[in-house]
Amino acid sequence: MAVFVRVMVLLWADILVWYTMFVMQTYLTNVWKLSFTHAAGILNIWNGVTMVLPVGFLHLVDAVMGKYLMLLLSSIAYSVGMGFLSMSTPPVLASSTGTCKDYEPKCIGDTQKALFYTALALLAVGISGHLVSLKPFLKEQRMNSDDDGSCKAFFRILGMITVAIVAIIGAIALPYIKPWSIRFGIPAICTAFATLLFLSGPCSCKPEPQGSPLTIVCRVFVASFSKISVPFPLDRRDGHELQSFSRTRILRCLEKAAIILPDRSPEEQKNNRWTLCTVTEVEEAKIVVRMVPMWMTFIVCGVVSSIGNTYFLEQANHMDRKLGKWKIPLAMLLLLFNCAKSLFGKSYALLASCFGGCKKYAPPVGIAVAMVFSVLCCITSAGIEIRRLKVIRRHDLLDKPGDDIPMSIFWLLFQFFLLAGLDSFLEKSSKAFFQDQAPGSMINYLQYSSSGVSGLGFMGSVLSVYVVGKISEKGGRQNWFQNTLNKSRLDRYYWVLAALSSVNLLVFILIACIYNYKEPESVQQGDENGPLYGQQEEPEPEPEQGESGQPEDGDGAQRSCFCG
Repeated sequence: MAVFVRVMVLLWADILVWYTMFVMQTYLTNVWKLSFTHAAGILNIWNGVTMVLPVGFLHLVDAVMGKYLMLLLSSIAYSVGMGFLSMSTPPVLASSTGTCKDYEPKCIGDTQKALFYTALALLAVGISGHLVSLKPFLKEQRMNSDDDGSCKAFFRILGMITVAIVAIIGAIALPYIKPWSIRFGIPAICTAFATLLFLSGPCSCKPEPQGSPLTIVCRVFVASFSKISVPFPLDRRDGHELQSFSRTRILRCLEKAAIILPDRSPEEQKNNRWTLCTVTEVEEAKIVVRMVPMWMTFIVCGVVSSIGNTYFLEQANHMDRKLGKWKIPLAMLLLLFNCAKSLFGKSYALLASCFGGCKKYAPPVGIAVAMVFSVLCCITSAGIEIRRLKVIRRHDLLDKPGDDIPMSIFWLLFQFFLLAGLDSFLEKSSKAFFQDQAPGSMINYLQYSSSGVSGLGFMGSVLSVYVVGKISEKGGRQNWFQNTLNKSRLDRYYWVLAALSSVNLLVFILIACIYNYKEPESVQQGDENGPLYGQQEEPEPEPEQGESGQPEDGDGAQRSCFCG
């Protein structure tokens, strides 16, 4: 149970860091005096990298390092990264670098910039490593604990309550700390303390890595490419030619990975797994490839999601945040956003329950609902931005970007609410889709790959802003993206995203309609030596022993896992 407590402390430190990173856009625009598009570009690339890295890190966990070592190294990277981030603020190293201590661009030297970007890289490593190891390791420790069930339940409830309290305190207290060096320093101290506490004692369970299923997919591609010129074998029976492969023609090129070459010893080929794969391994690789078109539609969802903690936050930064006499911290938006995501998560469960015996269609419908939220979010954001610009012109604030706009921040709750629906439905639906359709060994990888594709959308948003800006200034017109938000036409960019999201929704519906779904129960079945295509319209009759050289497929018998 001591290990459980130490890992929970790491989780609490994570929450403080996330609240701190949420207001990073404000730091770059207010202190570094970057344009809001420049600051958003830096953060979107960082967020995208943070979402892409877990796929590779999960492979390292399974193939090389194990969860404990990954958690240890990522915690150290986390702590050092937050320390560098705090040191990159002007007052900390001003005396040693010869710069001033004010929070102004002139006080930020090359040393501070180097520390800042190094901190972002280390934080990306720390966050990604924690994502693939922290909660799984916590689950393992809980399962291997000798405490009885009531004790585990008590600590689980206590942990949930404490996490909620830390989240609320982080959202309310941190924004009232004005010096950025202290605002970054508090999470840095917390992460360092959590890492030291984690290292303070042994762990009850350090399982060895069991191997990565991602290696299987790579082996199938390598083996099939090495036999690209090899023809498919034909089995002969009673003078008639019968293909030893399924009648399905999809991705037959990968089936060559299971062909046994006649000019080499079968035992030698079976020992070299990079030149010969089993039929089941080929099937798993084909499932992954078939999911790629559906994955690609997640990129646009990532582009829309990227505007949440960048452009939305920049809009909120100079709006009226007063609720009575209380000025609402920006981090409260993140807390409300997470609450809305939880509510939408319950809504997906209700949606899935409506499908009854056709549950395999619930995930794609949920993904389509997420994309509808994407369209509505962009349309709503455009309308609210138009209203905000009207208020700016009415009060002559066009050339006063630092002044607060007399428009309530609560107007932004509509777009944050819809964005929460997009993120929640996409996360829940894609997770359910992979649990139903993916091979059991590949579920985690495909879920992280889905998040990684959305991360590509975060990075792609930088390109979209550049392209839209260049197109908007053709013909001598003003670029939609100026140095300040007040002079920009962010509403028009939102309309572009709304149109792009609408097209993306239509493309997804087309892909979802032609996708060959498996029944959820069949995903959990399937032996290692099953037929090449797990789903067939009609099972073919098994040949008797001796007719085709294959053993009878009775109880306890095995089919050939290679193709001769």
